Amino acid sequence: MSVARDKELRLALVCYGGISLAVYMHGITKEIWRLSCASQAARDAEPPADGSQGVYRALLDEIRETSGIQLRVLVDILSGASAGGINAVYLAQAISRGQSLEPLTDLWLHNADVVQLLDPKQAPTHRLSKFWAIPIAWMAMGRGKSIQKTVEPGAQEEVRRKMEHFVRSRWFEPPFGGRRLLDMLVDAFQAMETGPQGKRLLPPGQPLDLFVTVTDFRGHPERLRLNSPPEVIETEHRLVFGFTDQGHGENVLADPVELSFAARATSSFPGAFPPATIGEVDAMVADRKLHWPERDRFLEHVLPRQWADHAAEKAVLIDGSVLANAPFGPAVEALRERPARRQVDRRFVYIDPTPNTRFDFYSNTPESPGFFQTILGALSELPREQPIRDNLEAIAERSDRIERMLTIVSQIRAEVETQVEALFGYTLFLDYPTPKRLAAWRRRSQVAAASRAGYGHTAYGLLKIDGAIDRMASLLHNVGDQAGGDRLRLIREALRGTIRKRGASEFGANLSNGASPATLDFLRAHDLGFRIRRMRLLARRLTELDSEYQRAELTPMRDAIYDSLAVYLECRRADHFSGLREMVRRLRAGDDAGELVDDMGLIMDLARLDAETDQRLSEGFSALSREARRPILLEYLGFPFFDIATLPMLHGENMNEYDPIRVDRIAPEDAGSIRAGGAEATLKGIQFNSFGAFFSRAYRENDYLWGRLHGAERMIDIVLSTLPHGNRLPPARVSEIKRSLFLAILDEEEARLTAVPGLFAELRSEIG
Repeated sequence: MSVARDKELRLALVCYGGISLAVYMHGITKEIWRLSCASQAARDAEPPADGSQGVYRALLDEIRETSGIQLRVLVDILSGASAGGINAVYLAQAISRGQSLEPLTDLWLHNADVVQLLDPKQAPTHRLSKFWAIPIAWMAMGRGKSIQKTVEPGAQEEVRRKMEHFVRSRWFEPPFGGRRLLDMLVDAFQAMETGPQGKRLLPPGQPLDLFVTVTDFRGHPERLRLNSPPEVIETEHRLVFGFTDQGHGENVLADPVELSFAARATSSFPGAFPPATIGEVDAMVADRKLHWPERDRFLEHVLPRQWADHAAEKAVLIDGSVLANAPFGPAVEALRERPARRQVDRRFVYIDPTPNTRFDFYSNTPESPGFFQTILGALSELPREQPIRDNLEAIAERSDRIERMLTIVSQIRAEVETQVEALFGYTLFLDYPTPKRLAAWRRRSQVAAASRAGYGHTAYGLLKIDGAIDRMASLLHNVGDQAGGDRLRLIREALRGTIRKRGASEFGANLSNGASPATLDFLRAHDLGFRIRRMRLLARRLTELDSEYQRAELTPMRDAIYDSLAVYLECRRADHFSGLREMVRRLRAGDDAGELVDDMGLIMDLARLDAETDQRLSEGFSALSREARRPILLEYLGFPFFDIATLPMLHGENMNEYDPIRVDRIAPEDAGSIRAGGAEATLKGIQFNSFGAFFSRAYRENDYLWGRLHGAERMIDIVLSTLPHGNRLPPARVSEIKRSLFLAILDEEEARLTAVPGLFAELRSEIG
């Protein structure tokens, strides 16, 4: 019987802003959560659930039976702005704590309403307040035509009434209540806490990272280095609130108060909500008699500059999408610390509810935009829409470099294998690969690669030293939790000065083994990147051999490789070095960083990890036939040759993953199995410049249901795209799976969504 090969589909989810389309995005994130639950249940061999979750489970079982791949789907990185930030926060909490997103649905449908959100101080005091504004509301609604076309007949009066109520509220102050929103967010966390509880949706030790973008209205100073003058001060307004659940023991993502504040701050849409402040949170905590023991630690972490200036309480925070509506950057950065115990298919999935919709600031005439159009466009649209191209191009460039590197490895493999066989002779494959022999063979191969690289080895060695210093500096910077480029540069310069003073960065052909003894000692204690790259390339080679050998035969070797890779990757995590925090904070310019360097080496103890790796690999090699052992052993011993040739392409140690990243989008335009036409044909909340769903429960129910349907379709597409081309399901079978999933969702939601009964009949007819 063939053994299923483990594979992970890891999703880094990026959630855009969308104002009232937050309800639509809730439907999408709910499907991602349900797929994650089904995947974990399959992994733990639990009985299949009912409904849509059962359809996902059946799909994963079918993939295992037809392709031999045991696929696990998990979300380990989330990043969001504005309405997307809210959804990212709650999905992260559900993943981290094993809580359900179900309680949120009723809260979304009830609370995301203009009447619920309106600040009582801003509401009309009686029915005649600003009666003259009713014609303005009537004009804003297109003389009622947009309501007649887009709202269910039974809800049209509701939208008219709420629009008039909204327009007659006080002007020139945000109409929605910031404290009301904050209370609703806290209520949502409490509903999740008291709702159904399950398991954490990530493996033990797998970190979960959440990033929420926020705009610092007043800004904070940052130093920039120039040639002349030596430095200048620039005001920075971008903030990223970062939260991490390391996946150990009782570790949690964050206090719900902190997560609520992040959600409140990122969604402070200018003009609609007042800015978020610490005072607002403090008042809420006091009024509700909540406990917030880590308040000061949290403020120092998310507002470091303001905290250092004793001004955190004065911070004025507005919508995160003003400057970063597509927050890819923090999510990409988080990839550096991902553990891996099996083959990984890494995806960036971004949710864009209205990819082809622009705010209606521009007319269809060829004339240049007027004064107000230009101002509003500059403030509200241009900064939000531009950054994604740069981010996607950066991801594509990274993946292209990896692909080129793998191509080079493939093309020079025959020559490297020839070099290794000449070095050891054919008896290499007859000897039993004991741990002692593996260590000796490895050292001999590294010396040979260095000597045959000539002067190129010096450049390679210096690149490794710089990579190790950069990794150590970045890690210590995170441990110290003192934000700012100046602090990172100080740590890096201290490390570099110490290593140079110790003579630990000397290479040359005139030196024994190509490097000074101090340099070799430093690399043995700190060259983590070399070990990680070696394990990743070995894992890649093993995957290439899957079709040539029995999967059961390769399983012990695969386990040995990924178990070893996991322990090395643990050494890249900041919490591994938390005991050095105070020492890092005391470091000043010109200080010797020798104690930090030595303590980092002791904490990692790479000599011990290397010995344990040799033992695992020895057992893995011993389980292989002589024919299967040969290409894997040649890859292992040939790694120094491969690394010298390819490390410059990877820009040093900072890129130690050998798997390209693929990007997928979830948007109405991408999910046309039921209805073509994108957002215009399916969503109601796009009305009134994406504020529409605040005015009608029917709007919200419509968008939430379409969110589930669109999310379901795209998750099926993404899951199936992980399969090798020879194992893809026939199109007819894919359509059948999607149909079953769509009908399961309708069955689950029909009793709850009573404001759109006609929609269910339409959808059942269209699905067939």
